[in-house]
Amino acid sequence: MENSDKSLGEKFAVIIGALLFTTFVTGLAWSISTGLAGFARSIPFWVIVIFCSCLLFYDSYNGIKKK
Repeated sequence: MENSDKSLGEKFAVIIGALLFTTFVTGLAWSISTGLAGFARSIPFWVIVIFCSCLLFYDSYNGIKKK
């Protein structure tokens, strides 16, 4: 299979997928923070969410820019 530029639809799908995932996981972390656990006990989960989101956007950016 030859390397070709990603189409606009593929780029759009990557961006929408990354945003949907980030929205879901951030909402999950928010609900844990405001719920029974409280903010102080949910800090490790927030760290994991932020780290994974950074990895997701980095990989998505590389996937879009890769020829």
